[in-house]
Amino acid sequence: MSPGDRSAGLLVRRAVPAEFPAVARLTVAAYEADGQLKGENGYGAVLADVAGRAEHGEILVAVDGATGTVLGSVTYVLPGSPYAELSGPGEAEFRMLAVDPAAQGRGVGVALVRACLSRAVAQGCTAMVICVRSGLADAAHRLYAGLGFVRTPQRDWSPLPGVDLLALRMALPAGPDRPAVG
Repeated sequence: MSPGDRSAGLLVRRAVPAEFPAVARLTVAAYEADGQLKGENGYGAVLADVAGRAEHGEILVAVDGATGTVLGSVTYVLPGSPYAELSGPGEAEFRMLAVDPAAQGRGVGVALVRACLSRAVAQGCTAMVICVRSGLADAAHRLYAGLGFVRTPQRDWSPLPGVDLLALRMALPAGPDRPAVG
C-alpha cells in the first residue's frame, strides 16, 4: 500500500502537524503497552517528539477511513537522517512503528509497513532495514517475518546497557521497473 491508498477502511498518508499530538500519545501508549518503556532512560520523550522526527523523516499515519481517527504511525527515513540507525547506501529504514492499543488486530501495522516499503521502492532503494528490541514485541517479530524481513545478526546493536536491538532486512525488487510492494 502506498501513502494515500485505502485498505480495509484504512487510509495511510503523511501526517499533518495538527495530528502530531495524537501520534505522540498513541506512540507512547503502544510502547508502554508492549513493555518497551520500562527503564527507558528518556525514550518516551523521543517517541513523543513527533515534530522533531518530522524534520528529519516522513511521519506516516494510518487513519480510520470513516472517522479520520489516527490509529497508528511510523517514521520513514533514509541514510544520513539523525533517526537512521542501520540504513546504508541504497537502503531505507522505518522506526517507531506504533499502533494504538485499542486498534491492534485491524491490519494497521501491516498497512504502515507496506506504505514504507512502497515508498522505498518508489525512491529506488534496494532494501529496507529495521531494528526490533530483543525479548519484547513478539507480535512485531511475527509481523516482520510474515512480510519477508530476515534477521541480519551481524548488524545487531545495543544503544544502552540492557537494550539489545535485533536487525532485520528485506531486499526490495531490483531494476528500473520496480513493481509496487504489497
